[in-house]
Amino acid sequence: MAKFAKGFMVGAATAAHQVEGNNIHSDYWIQENIEHTSFVEPSGEAVDHYNRYEEDIKLMAKAGLNTYRFSIEWARIQPKPDQWDEAEIEHYRKVIDCCYANGIKPIATMMHFTSPAWVITKGGWENPEVTEWFAAYCKKVVEALGDKLEYVCTINEANMRLQLAAIIEGMMKRMQAPKEESKAAAPKESDVQVGLNMSTDMQSMMQGMMEQAKAFGVADPRSIHTFVSQCTPEGDILVMKAHQAAKAAMKEACPHLKIGLTLSIHDTQAYPGGEARAAKEWDDEFSHYLPYIKDDDFLGVQSYSRKRFNADGVAPAEPGERTTQMGYEDYPMAIAHVVRRVAEEFKGDLIVTENGIATADDKRRCEFIEEATDGIAACVADGIPVKGYMYWSLLDNFEWQKGFSMTFGLIAVDRSTQTRYPKESLKVLGAMAEK
Repeated sequence: MAKFAKGFMVGAATAAHQVEGNNIHSDYWIQENIEHTSFVEPSGEAVDHYNRYEEDIKLMAKAGLNTYRFSIEWARIQPKPDQWDEAEIEHYRKVIDCCYANGIKPIATMMHFTSPAWVITKGGWENPEVTEWFAAYCKKVVEALGDKLEYVCTINEANMRLQLAAIIEGMMKRMQAPKEESKAAAPKESDVQVGLNMSTDMQSMMQGMMEQAKAFGVADPRSIHTFVSQCTPEGDILVMKAHQAAKAAMKEACPHLKIGLTLSIHDTQAYPGGEARAAKEWDDEFSHYLPYIKDDDFLGVQSYSRKRFNADGVAPAEPGERTTQMGYEDYPMAIAHVVRRVAEEFKGDLIVTENGIATADDKRRCEFIEEATDGIAACVADGIPVKGYMYWSLLDNFEWQKGFSMTFGLIAVDRSTQTRYPKESLKVLGAMAEK
């Protein structure tokens, strides 16, 4: 018996840069390929989803999934400020058509972390003009493809910049601190739900920054503001303004579209004495964005784990606590807890746009999916307007600075041949959708 009723979206998610390969006009491509990079390996041809999307979509459909959330790559569509690549727009038309041909509903994300390199050269995500650039790109895409879409996410994890700012600031303080100082409160890669590599030493980091400046054609490396980099408070809100501008532009072109963004939110919990810190974390990750998203058609909720706080900040792991490859706690209940709490403040439709586990043990992945979706099914039963659940990710892929070592996927890939190997977890998820 299916866990979710007919019409509920059960699917998987990917991001263009992480699966397509050869995203040569993007900011990430530059960062990965400098000599002193913080990436453990470059993305290269990734898992060649650009050429193998039809095979991957058919595997989804065969397993019973009914929805595919993927991203459209801005750097492919607009490789230069004055250049639009119509052939790339046509490529994404084919991806969408392939979805429909296989009974899969497409959900498009317009920006999943990567930007065209020229955007960064022009000041990136601290330049107020980015709102106009992003809106123009979004309008261009939906003018061509919007009639084939229902749901569109403007920006993936639009709150990620502020989270990373705190991590990077803490990392810099740790690197500059005397060796004898305590590192008990040092930030960890696992404090943020994205593939981060904090093992780079200060000298290599500085060399890398200078190499990036040269590659982007800017004089001062401090002027490099990718989406996934340190930001100012103004830069944090600039993302919300870009979202609003893009939404308005797309609604003008295609009024029928349901448009929202996605947020990365931890299940924040407090030990006695940690209540104030936990409350601040919730506000940083969610509440202070509400004025900018309250009128959106839906909100994409993304959560992988919890953060517990004591009087000193993020509490250390408890003895025997099970963790994922990413280093954070294996805690499948997080997503339902977050959905319930978000629904108290955001009065609109919700879609779980990402939730998953990085593990080499697919049996545990199956268990995680069962436990997480039990929580979502309970939310639906309680009247919370959850419209879908997207597992992250469809394929074992390029997990940003951590490279290909993190295995989130429902489908394994032998990258020497790009052969696909569906896992049992793909069937487990597919069985939850009412046919």
